Amino acid sequence: MQDAGQPPAGTSQDSGEAGRPARPLPPGLDSTRADRWLWAVRLTKTRAEAAEACRGGHVRVNDRTAKPATSVNVGDTVRVRVHGTTRTVVVTHVIDKRVGAPLAVRCYTDHTPPAPAQPPQPVARRARGAGRPTKRERRQLDRFRFHGE
Repeated sequence: MQDAGQPPAGTSQDSGEAGRPARPLPPGLDSTRADRWLWAVRLTKTRAEAAEACRGGHVRVNDRTAKPATSVNVGDTVRVRVHGTTRTVVVTHVIDKRVGAPLAVRCYTDHTPPAPAQPPQPVARRARGAGRPTKRERRQLDRFRFHGE
């Protein structure tokens, strides 16, 4: 007989899709390079992009600017600015080979603050089938679009 609060036999609390048990993380290392870890946990698309972010001063490990060869250990706080967003993560597992996204997110704890909500911008609408705007309407549209800049 099974307890109501227990998961079915053969599954775990941290299971993936369709009740399958979660795949184990690859064996961890003591440390690895910052650029390699950023790439392995999919914070950047390529290792070259990770190295460029390090060289450009967009990566900080424990509040110190990181070079591509800076060592990353378990417990380190890594702050990286990629694609216009600053991500703050704490390293929970050190890997140097790229893994799938479900495994990659288990290698760090994300402490990135949520993006501030921006009010929706009003949209300029014209009646459908009204044809090209007149010169006067074009100026009004330009004032409406570029007023905030």
